Amino acid sequence: MAFLLFQLNSLRSRLILLVALAIAPIAVMTLVSGVREREHAVQVAEENLQRLTNLAAANEAQSIEGARQILRDLASIPDLTGDQAHCSRLLANIQRQNPDYANLGLIQLNGDVTCSAVPASAPVNLADRSHFRRAVHLRRFVAGGYVFGRVIQKHTVNLTYPLLDEAQQVKAVVFAALDLTKLDRFVADIKLPPGSLLLTADSEGKIISRKPSPEQWFGKQVWPEMRAAMAGEPGKPVLLTGPDGIERLHRFARVGNNGLSDYTVTIGIPVDDITAVARRDQLMDMTALAVTLLLAMLAAWFVGDVLVLRRVKRLAATANRIASGTLGARSGISYGNEEISELARALDAMAEALQEKEQQHLNAERQLRLADQRKDEFLAMLAHELRNPLAPISAGAQLLQSGHATEAVVSRTAGIIVRQVTHMTRLVDDLLDVSRVTRGLVTLTRMPLNVADVVADAVEQAEPLFQTKQHRFELTLPEVPQQVAGDHKRLVQVLVNVLNNAAKYTPVGGTIKLAVHGEEGLVRLVVSDSGIGMAPELRGRVFELFAQADRNPDRSQGGLGLGLALVKSLVELHGGTIAADSAGEHQGSTFTITLPGGPGQKPSFPAGPAATGGAKLRVLVVDDNVDAAQTLQLLLDASGHEVLVAHTALEALEIAQRSAPELCLLDIGLPDISGNELARGLRALPQTAHATLVAVTGYGRREDRDLADAAGFDHYFVKPVDVEALLALIAGLQPATPRT
Repeated sequence: MAFLLFQLNSLRSRLILLVALAIAPIAVMTLVSGVREREHAVQVAEENLQRLTNLAAANEAQSIEGARQILRDLASIPDLTGDQAHCSRLLANIQRQNPDYANLGLIQLNGDVTCSAVPASAPVNLADRSHFRRAVHLRRFVAGGYVFGRVIQKHTVNLTYPLLDEAQQVKAVVFAALDLTKLDRFVADIKLPPGSLLLTADSEGKIISRKPSPEQWFGKQVWPEMRAAMAGEPGKPVLLTGPDGIERLHRFARVGNNGLSDYTVTIGIPVDDITAVARRDQLMDMTALAVTLLLAMLAAWFVGDVLVLRRVKRLAATANRIASGTLGARSGISYGNEEISELARALDAMAEALQEKEQQHLNAERQLRLADQRKDEFLAMLAHELRNPLAPISAGAQLLQSGHATEAVVSRTAGIIVRQVTHMTRLVDDLLDVSRVTRGLVTLTRMPLNVADVVADAVEQAEPLFQTKQHRFELTLPEVPQQVAGDHKRLVQVLVNVLNNAAKYTPVGGTIKLAVHGEEGLVRLVVSDSGIGMAPELRGRVFELFAQADRNPDRSQGGLGLGLALVKSLVELHGGTIAADSAGEHQGSTFTITLPGGPGQKPSFPAGPAATGGAKLRVLVVDDNVDAAQTLQLLLDASGHEVLVAHTALEALEIAQRSAPELCLLDIGLPDISGNELARGLRALPQTAHATLVAVTGYGRREDRDLADAAGFDHYFVKPVDVEALLALIAGLQPATPRT
């Protein structure tokens, strides 16, 4: 059997190993339970031991407190320092009434004992006693350490109390010598297990109380380990091996509080006595476990072939089929309540789970391939969309650079460049908007809006594309004005994207319709067209990123596939929904936007103050891109402004100190220091402290704007700059200094 267990070359030997493994957790739990029982026994012993130690300390403290009370009473007697004979008789009488004290006496400041309950055959001076010196120094009750009395010849501790005059100065010290055999009365009554130890030590580690054999230990020093444990935390249990070689569990307690004494009581109980019951129980558990293991091995050896091995072989065969890739294989074993049935059920469940995981893996692989394909299509589309406007921009720029263009050609070429730059800006803005929406960085400015106003602004922006493709546009508005709560700019952006999408995919001469309907608590905007329609598979993903119909030459303005994904996100931010429908290819499409709202009137807002313009300013343009700086310079020169140009921050600071510009157009990404640091430097100069600072940068994130605001910028423009907005801003500025 041992050979089979080691070789594991048969099902029977493996079954025996399984039985052993099945019992192994029980063995571990038995060991753990035994350890826990031992720990519990130690914990209970610690708690009981601490209570007993505290009780012993409290009783000793009671004895010392009684002595302090007697000494306090003696110190209050006015004539105690008078006649020595009278004083000695008084103390002798008190000592007879309190036999726990071996002696009572009065010590003068020079250490001479001038009054004593027990007569001395020779003069006694206690100036060398630490308890006397401490009482004089501290001017309070002091419980001294171990002393063997010179007069009484007994083991004692001296308890002292100072006598104070009217000026609260010590004039003498009264003492009581407590007989240590009396201090041990409580110790003698405590019943402890054999081998236990109870002792009390003073601040110097000398024994003043002990059980057993107290007389042999009075005044002896405790061993170093015990001394260190007494100096530690009083309530902490400590395992110590005494000079007798016995390991004991000790608890400690201070005798008294508030400076009553420096004594420490400890009680130690042999660890073997504490854990004896736990060890006996653990031995019984291990014996029962061994018998159980033996019976289980015998059952596995003789009965396993009939009850287990055949079914195990069947399970092994099923497992081999699953391992070979046949994930549909099942054990075919009828499930019962025994372990083999559980194993069969687990094996079948595993096969089913693997089959499901395999299917999920295949689905995920298909999704990854599709996502990779969409990514490649998007990158190709992005390259195409960016090349389209770059071609006329490059051709127009070369034409302007040639110097042979007529004024009409220059005007037409400039218009082409402006349109193509606007188109590229819109592409980049769509990318940034999608990024902000997906990261949750878009904040809506909600206010009551008249739907007709939103529609009018959107149609105005989409109208040029309608006219270019000769579309027939039909608008239907309800008789009762409808109102929604939302962000005007974002809702116009939503509607413009849907209208432009309809125009892009509607052939020349087609029809586009926009109808607004008011329902109970809702406003619906329905955009329908007579365009190319959508196949069923496209309808299911039309609002996904980068989703588009197939392109051909008559769909040249298809965009990046971002518009409808952005529309869906913005509509949902407004608490609405959007749906797409189509009867099929070449049968048109319908997009329905549903927003919370209803009948109402848009509140009238007072018009803002008209911008005051026309002032000619001294402008500092700072940009490390020479072409960009020169373009801005030409634009501002044409408007009559005095323009100064710098390509580094340090150069800009020098120009600012020399020329005191009233308006500074600063790039953020400069080669020496950032535009934000430059803005702080300009604010620190007296020449530009009140100048208008405008950021002109390619960074358009919200955090970039926050950094610019913190640096002191007044306005923020993202490249390519909206020239009309920039000129409108400049037109509203006034010169900061008088012009000559």
